Amino acid sequence: MFHLIFSSLDSFVSAIQTLLYVDIVQPLMYRFELMDYDEDTYDALYWVIVGVLEVLAMYAVLRPLEALRPVEKWESRKAVRVDVIYTWIAKLGILNLFFFFALQPLFDTVQGWLRLHDIANIEFDNLWPGVTTQPLVTFVMYLLVIDFAGYWYHRWEHRFGVWWELHAVHHSQQQMSLWSDDRNHLLDDMLQASFFALIALVIGVPPSQFVVLVAITNLAQSVQHANIRMYFGWLGERLLVSPTFHRRHHAIGYGHEGLNYGCNFGVLFPWWDMLFRSVSWSREMEPTGILDQLEGHRYGDGFWAQHWLAFVRIGRRLSPKRRSENSDTARV
Repeated sequence: MFHLIFSSLDSFVSAIQTLLYVDIVQPLMYRFELMDYDEDTYDALYWVIVGVLEVLAMYAVLRPLEALRPVEKWESRKAVRVDVIYTWIAKLGILNLFFFFALQPLFDTVQGWLRLHDIANIEFDNLWPGVTTQPLVTFVMYLLVIDFAGYWYHRWEHRFGVWWELHAVHHSQQQMSLWSDDRNHLLDDMLQASFFALIALVIGVPPSQFVVLVAITNLAQSVQHANIRMYFGWLGERLLVSPTFHRRHHAIGYGHEGLNYGCNFGVLFPWWDMLFRSVSWSREMEPTGILDQLEGHRYGDGFWAQHWLAFVRIGRRLSPKRRSENSDTARV
């Protein structure tokens, strides 16, 4: 069943890919003498189509729910508009696809070295012959490994100061909506894309399934960030990350400052938070943002301002004066 569904979706996207490429993209490339990039452009178009379908699907489903059951009602949605820009950049998936294929030659070199020295590679298909060879089982295993890696990536973003200044762009949104998931500093996006591409290559994820893994993760996170009162029930909250669970992660004074550098870091599953004691089950619909915003600290309203101010904050952290102050505080 899984293989049939996946094949049907793949065939649908591939048909659109071929149609657009033959009728629109290839003629343009020929006209502007860009045919050297013919094959790479065709491959990238698949990812772009998946991203466009994602955005259309999430808007069609989540925007009506935000209107029917909002956590907050805003007089103006101006602060949300910049997140739409982030969404289109991220959902088209160019960064993920670029790093996946850019790292492939390096990975092949490493694999050759490992084989030369008789060091076994990770092969999920052969872990349990007859079971892990099933497409659905293998896919779920890929999903679990990627999600586990995502939990730690997210937690490290909050733990390390310089990294946090990049991630703070995401947390500074005080009007959290279905568009907020992709509100990330582009440098952080690049780090994240290379990290997950490397993980996927190490565990042997095929390119076509990597696209699906990223798409599932992106859609789930769009739901989690939506301005919707949605609780999955006692059991459901412990099986999947819900908007209620994730809103706690964005709550002022809790999401970054609470517990041990924040709480509820899970991407798809709350199990890792439960296992590593970073979970909070509070259902309070707290305001979202960063604590120092209440004191007037600015993180930028526009796309470029948000990126620039992140670098300014990093510069302050790395300045000799700041390091000297931290050292003096530690001695006291």
